[in-house]
Amino acid sequence: MSERLRQMLSASYAPLLPWVGLVMLLLVGLIAVNKIGVQGVEERRTLLESEWGRARQILVQHREARKARKDVSQVWAVLPVERDFAPLALGISEEAKQDHVTLPALSYKTEATTVANTSKGLLQGSMTGKYEDLRRFIYDLETAEELLFIEDMELAGSSSPRDQQLTFNIKIATYLRGESVKPVPGGPK
Repeated sequence: MSERLRQMLSASYAPLLPWVGLVMLLLVGLIAVNKIGVQGVEERRTLLESEWGRARQILVQHREARKARKDVSQVWAVLPVERDFAPLALGISEEAKQDHVTLPALSYKTEATTVANTSKGLLQGSMTGKYEDLRRFIYDLETAEELLFIEDMELAGSSSPRDQQLTFNIKIATYLRGESVKPVPGGPK
């Protein structure tokens, strides 16, 4: 073996052998650094990116929930309390009188809803008046501070074209909040 080593050291490429050895050593070092360092860091970066994505999703959900709580609180504040339903019906009748609309027999009742501590209030009856007066009354209902919905309205009849009176059957709905539960503004954080 020493003879072969002497031949190799005396060959013309002998001065390159230390450089080849150094390149091989550096290549082994590069592979080791890549396996131990770079791949470990890449795996850690991937893990951190997925954690960041999940955290970002949770943050977006929390923001949406906070906004929804705020929206629900605003709607809840607009809903009349159940005990105010009868006065609301009286107020609608008064508004009809101001708009020259006749509401002779406005009946009202409440129905249960699937939402806790709320009920649906229904007001129904016939209304009679001139087209312009009816239109103004409907506009006043739709723009009232209370949350009112016209669920159904159908023409019941009209009188002679001379006096231009129209009669509609109308069904007005609102949602009522129970008196026992009042949400905290902004809700829990």
